[in-house]
Amino acid sequence: MFIDHSKIYVKAGDGGAGCLSFHTEKYVTNGGPDGGDGGNGGNVVFVASSKLTSLQNFRFKHKFVAEDGVKGGDRKMYGRSGADLVIGVPVGTVIRDLETGKIVADFTEDGQKIIAAKGGKGGLGNMHYANSVRQAPQFATPGLPGEEHNLGVELKLIADCGLVGFPNAGKSTLLSVMTRAKPKIADYPFTTLEPVLGVVNDYEHSYVIADIPGIIENAHEGAGLGHDFLRHIERTRLLIHVVDVSAQDGREPLDDFKAINRELAEFNKELSERPQIVVANKCDSASEEAIAKFVEGVKAMGYEDIFVVSAAGRIGIKELTAKVTELVSKLPPTLLHDDAENGEVVYNFEEVKKYDIVIHDGIYEVTGAWIKTIFNSTNFEDTESLNFFERTLESSGIIADLKKAGIKEGDTVKICELEFDYYD
Repeated sequence: MFIDHSKIYVKAGDGGAGCLSFHTEKYVTNGGPDGGDGGNGGNVVFVASSKLTSLQNFRFKHKFVAEDGVKGGDRKMYGRSGADLVIGVPVGTVIRDLETGKIVADFTEDGQKIIAAKGGKGGLGNMHYANSVRQAPQFATPGLPGEEHNLGVELKLIADCGLVGFPNAGKSTLLSVMTRAKPKIADYPFTTLEPVLGVVNDYEHSYVIADIPGIIENAHEGAGLGHDFLRHIERTRLLIHVVDVSAQDGREPLDDFKAINRELAEFNKELSERPQIVVANKCDSASEEAIAKFVEGVKAMGYEDIFVVSAAGRIGIKELTAKVTELVSKLPPTLLHDDAENGEVVYNFEEVKKYDIVIHDGIYEVTGAWIKTIFNSTNFEDTESLNFFERTLESSGIIADLKKAGIKEGDTVKICELEFDYYD
């Protein structure tokens, strides 16, 4: 099965906690704090590979978690950082943040890499908090949690040309005679259930043609194969629109031509403006009047490059291939997502807000994973640790945000299980 889209959850590793420790050694008194730092959490990294052709690895696995950092040790020993989790994807993959819909990465080159979730920073050991006044700090900081995101992973094949048209228009046969590809060919609708790529390399220029499975009316709304394969046309520089002019199944060729163009425009307006070669296929089974009527109708719509061919009979293929080669050599690559984080190779999500302030029944509650981590690492029975907690509330901007929210002296503030009255 050809897998070309999936929804996944990624979680970077949490940072290891800093160590609370004091040096002990024979004949050494008051050795002082020697708690080491925790290691950083591992990142979740996506890497594009030309060896991969589908998102098969995401068919059954949808949760990816990187390794956590190790807690710091005594004697100023640092914890080991967590290993990065590297995930391979095919070239042509687009990654979106499902919550915002924003494009995080657009892979167009082999070896391109992005950091999809950044690991949490390791906590500091108590050796960092010793000074001339505080010589025996009774606290260390915890590691920060790693980023986590719900992502949409979507594969859009990178091909120079895309063959489009109704089922049984003869696209697979045309691909087989223009390239060395060997798609499945049969006389029934939807013979092609997966996109097939073929390479033309008989000329100075080598390029790729993709046979996109047949499109039907209302495909832009998901009918038939719908969105599953319309997405693969978006990256192509040139469209080769194949129409069965024999009308053996009773269809009107010109109506089919208009219907497909309408579906392309409804799915993505840019597709209707993409350069297009029109191929009147199965000419050996059509009357001259029917062919002339179709050609005149297409020309009246403003299309100039029209070829009357028979893929099965190999009629007109040489001229068609020569024209496709000429156009592909001149057309610039399609830039599908020119806003993908300014085109940088490594992308980072916007910084996740550390906390939220919620007012309920006159109580100002500070919530969030970050503040919970700080709270759990505080020793409220130790004066120095409590002072550090208070300074963290000030330096992180929580106090300033409480004032913006309208807090007054005497109002109650709640952080996890702790409630206290606010005084400026």
